Amino acid sequence: MMFDIAIILINYNSSDHSINCIRSIIEKTSKNINYQIIITDNCSKQEDYLKLKLFCEETGLNNLKLHRNRINTGFGAGNMFGVQFANAKYLAFINNDTLFKNDCLLILKNALENNPNIGIAGAQAYKENGDFLGSLDHFASPMREILGRNFLETINSKKYPNRKKIYTQPLQVNFVPGSFMFLRAKDFYNAGGFDTNIFLYYEETDLCIRLANKSKFAYLIPEAEFIHFHGGSTEKSLAIKKELKISLLYIMQKHYGFFGYKIVLYFLVLKYFFSSIFKPKNWSLFFLILTGAPISKSLKTKQIITE
Repeated sequence: MMFDIAIILINYNSSDHSINCIRSIIEKTSKNINYQIIITDNCSKQEDYLKLKLFCEETGLNNLKLHRNRINTGFGAGNMFGVQFANAKYLAFINNDTLFKNDCLLILKNALENNPNIGIAGAQAYKENGDFLGSLDHFASPMREILGRNFLETINSKKYPNRKKIYTQPLQVNFVPGSFMFLRAKDFYNAGGFDTNIFLYYEETDLCIRLANKSKFAYLIPEAEFIHFHGGSTEKSLAIKKELKISLLYIMQKHYGFFGYKIVLYFLVLKYFFSSIFKPKNWSLFFLILTGAPISKSLKTKQIITE
């Protein structure tokens, strides 16, 4: 059966978030949209997986499917595992720590149907307390890493729109956050999908760069609104901080070549050398960057296959 939209969620030891997210999708989505929900359980603890499995069974919905991964493959590969079960014109990659505020899927679907230049669309996020949450960003680049986002927005506000501004009309941006990405299935496949070398972070940057290279651009559609429990599905730790730098440097080398990579690498080496003097816990991060923060040091290589 061909659906209008396939919604891909990843669950990793966060079944309560997943259940609440699914409920909000069902509650807010127009009955005129034919959609499927595909959940990748990324090798959660058994009790968390079984709780989510029971919920899915109790809904009795034929368009809701849960598939369990035998290993935690991370964000990109987890979504690629889920998308193989999709059969739809549009794909919506949505973090499980989100709640719809309105009929996001219909709004985004209409936006793409009315504008063929939109390659990927994002909705406007809000914090759980109702506060505005920035829902656009600028590509990771040597300029952004060294000069900072605020400087780029000051010198060229057209190319680098203000991330903290509330917009009321669709806006072309560099990329939309990975918490909510909506695009045509054919564009996603033509761009090559997510880069599964990346375990966590910068997957949306990488995808949006590749889409933009095909003249398929990212847009913020502020009419579509959702709540994001920012970081609710990922615990912060030194290991996660290291993963951020591994992914960042991978992106630098992939899209900005040897010299772009080296410029950012040397900048980070200096930055974390001096910060480690005042924050000794950063020394291990400094030494990781000093070695080039290779993909071989990623959390991806430390995952264990379950029976």
